[in-house]
Amino acid sequence: MILVYDYMAHGTLREHLYNSDNTPLNWKQRLQICIGAAKGLCYLHTSGNHPIIHRDIKSTNILLDEKWVAKVSDFGLSKVGPTGDSHTHVSTAVKGSFGYVDPEYYKRQQLTDKSDVYSFGVVLFEVLCGRPVIIPSFSGEQVNLAEWANFCYREGRIQEIVDPNLEGQIVPECWSKFVETAVMCLREKGVNRPAMNHVVWSLEQAMQLQEAVDYRVDDAVDGGESFVGMNPPISGSSEASSGLKGITSSTDSEEKLKWAEVFSEIKNPVGR
Repeated sequence: MILVYDYMAHGTLREHLYNSDNTPLNWKQRLQICIGAAKGLCYLHTSGNHPIIHRDIKSTNILLDEKWVAKVSDFGLSKVGPTGDSHTHVSTAVKGSFGYVDPEYYKRQQLTDKSDVYSFGVVLFEVLCGRPVIIPSFSGEQVNLAEWANFCYREGRIQEIVDPNLEGQIVPECWSKFVETAVMCLREKGVNRPAMNHVVWSLEQAMQLQEAVDYRVDDAVDGGESFVGMNPPISGSSEASSGLKGITSSTDSEEKLKWAEVFSEIKNPVGR
């Protein structure tokens, strides 16, 4: 007997974010990958008779094929979720990867699909900030990316920790929606975190906001008009901050990800 997998030509998401010789991904590539991974996770949570909780969502478990389509991988720690209305969680020993584990799950040993949502929120900030989730040599709250991102968000300084490689690429509207989504995923109590279908919707809306401004920039350039760069708002505020300067237009035409692209091995839902 053998196992056959799709060949993922571009390896893991992490290999294109930091500590690698690969060229860093641009913003729209990163956002599209986040949307694809979110759809894969939503598929696990909603498409079966019972939800499947991945339990080890991280950037090394998001793989990229030759077209940069993201696919969730490694289900070795996955668990079947609550099996009915009277069961709100699964009691189980804590498993996962340091820096990504839901603090509520860690404290109570009660697993829910919102534990995956927390881990995915960490991935979102990993994508935005381009740094490891744990850096032991840093001091205080900077050691843990989730804690540091939440602190910077509360202090109105989130723009200070964004990956410098993204300078000038994120438009204010998209920035605000993406950061808001990531922060909601990291809420302390699982019940206050969004479901993955809402995360998918929010990220797709962020992409639409990004592309809408990109199209306006392209039109302005084609018409010979000047375009004044904008800075992204912080902490959900409508006020502009002095963070990422300017807007870089993109002509990439990304196709919408379909369920079959996220889990391409599931071509036929009938049992094999």
